[in-house]
Amino acid sequence: MGEYIKSDEVNSKSMNSSFLTKSVGGAAGAFVDVCLSPYLYPVYHKEDTIVVIIDILRATSAICTAFHYGVEKIIPVATLEEAAEYKKKGFLVGAERNGIAIEGFDFGNSPFSYTTGRIKGQTIVISTTNGTQAIEAARSAYKVVIGAFTNITALCNWLKEQNRNVLLLCSGWKNRFNLEDTLFAGAVTDILLKERNYKSGDAALTASYLYQSAQNNPYRYLRHSSHTERLAAMGLKKDIKYCFTLDQTTVIPVLENKYLVKMA
Repeated sequence: MGEYIKSDEVNSKSMNSSFLTKSVGGAAGAFVDVCLSPYLYPVYHKEDTIVVIIDILRATSAICTAFHYGVEKIIPVATLEEAAEYKKKGFLVGAERNGIAIEGFDFGNSPFSYTTGRIKGQTIVISTTNGTQAIEAARSAYKVVIGAFTNITALCNWLKEQNRNVLLLCSGWKNRFNLEDTLFAGAVTDILLKERNYKSGDAALTASYLYQSAQNNPYRYLRHSSHTERLAAMGLKKDIKYCFTLDQTTVIPVLENKYLVKMA
C-alpha cells in the first residue's frame, strides 16, 4: 500500500470524472439508497442491508487514515462523557465538537492527527460531532463499513462483490442535510448504477444527479457549503483538500461489536 498523498500533491489527484467511470465489478438484483441524516435512519433500516457511514469532513476520512497508519482498533463513541471515561482508563482518545478539537484529549478530527506513529498497534477511541453519531444510529445493521473519498475504489469494489442491498448513510451536520456527504453518496451511487442489475431509491438517484452536476470540479462546487466554509474559517483548508482526494488507501474499516477494525 502506498503512502498517503502529501499536501503538495493533493491538487494533482483530486476527484475527476475519469476515475469515477471505471468499472468495478458486478452484482445481481441489489438495491442502493441514500439516507440523508442519521435522524432518518430508522425509516431506512433493513436487516439485510450493508450500511456505509459517510462523514467526509472529517470523521470517516480520519478513521480511514488511522487504519492506514497502523491503528489496531477504534472504539467510536457518541458522547464526550464516554470518551472521557476511556481517557481515564489510559486510552488514546480523539474528540471533536463543531470542528474544534476538545481540550484534554489526544487528537481532534483532522486526518493529519492520525498519521503519527503513536497510534500504531493501538486501540484508540474517537467521538465526533456527526460521524460517530451516525455509527451509533446504525449499530444494529447487518454490516457497517466506513466510506470516504480516500477509500472509494476499494469500497466500491467490495460493495459490488457482496450482492447485497446498500444504504449510504450521510452523517450530515447535527442531523441536518449537508452537501459533501451527499456528493460522496452520489459518487458511489453513480458507480453502482452503472451496473444494470443495481436499482436505486429516489434519494440515491437525487444524490447521483447532484454528483453528476459537480463531477468536473467538485472542490469548487463545494467551496461555499456550510461545513467547508466553517473549516476554512478555522484555517483547515489543508484538511478539506485531503478529504476530497481519491484513493489514498485500500483500507475498509468495518464495525465488529463495539470496535472498528480493518477488514481482512
